Amino acid sequence: MHVPVLFDEVMQALQPRSGGRYLDCTLGGGGHTEGILNASAPDGRVLATDADADAIARVSERLRDALNNRLTLQQAWLDEAPAVAQSLGFVPLDGILVDLGLSSDQLASAERGFSFMRDGPLDMRFNRVQGEPAWALIEHMDVQSLTKVLREYGEVRNARRVAEAIWQARPIMTTGRLRDVVAGVARTRSDRIHPATQVFQALRIAVNDELRRLKEGLPKLIEILRPGGRIAVITFHSLEDRIVKETFRRESRDEVAQPGFGMGEARPARLRLVNKQPIRPSAAEVARNPRARSAKLRVAERVMGERGEG
Repeated sequence: MHVPVLFDEVMQALQPRSGGRYLDCTLGGGGHTEGILNASAPDGRVLATDADADAIARVSERLRDALNNRLTLQQAWLDEAPAVAQSLGFVPLDGILVDLGLSSDQLASAERGFSFMRDGPLDMRFNRVQGEPAWALIEHMDVQSLTKVLREYGEVRNARRVAEAIWQARPIMTTGRLRDVVAGVARTRSDRIHPATQVFQALRIAVNDELRRLKEGLPKLIEILRPGGRIAVITFHSLEDRIVKETFRRESRDEVAQPGFGMGEARPARLRLVNKQPIRPSAAEVARNPRARSAKLRVAERVMGERGEG
């Protein structure tokens, strides 16, 4: 059973109300979506999107009583969600949630290839009918490209050495095989972290183009918020959090036109930072759900024609 991370904190941040319109860009197990539905009863409407068709199917069954009434589900990537919301008449929005973590269902399914704890095909695609699986990505890369992916997306120590070991072991078709290859050469800064953790993270990000989608999607999401509406983003590693932090800070400052050649137009701030430091899960939540350990929540509020804070 998927346990939504920072559930109470997200509800407090978004403050769902009856009559409001909300977008959950990363449906996952549907826990946050269900919470927003309940909190915005009886007239709040929720649009939930996910690139994973399996997630859409599971939540469609579990929340079928709300479908076509107050809940709309649509398969879409994060950066596609704003256009979907506009096409369905959901804008402007009162609240947006982006939870960038994997769901328990995805991790538990060996055939999806997200976890090295279960042996299965090395796939890692959120949308299994788009793009190439992780095994094919590895097959087509040279050592230099693979090293770059491991270093930039996984912050893997000795990335070149690990990349060479993976490249030499090709073809690597299963999660178990990749785990064993990495375990033979990789080292981590903590004994609590398996050496394959960062490698799997790096490949998953590359397969799904996650950082580009996040970087391009956030400004589009901010655009479809009404003044006073809030956006809440949960990240699970420093690469994601850095993008969210920098985007929120940039959007919370006025841009002043600079004189001279090629000067840009002045632009007032679009956001006010609700929390200048990320919200972390409590010790009690981490004890109940260890996967919440690395979660960070950042929240910002849409402003119009005002100077944002931060």
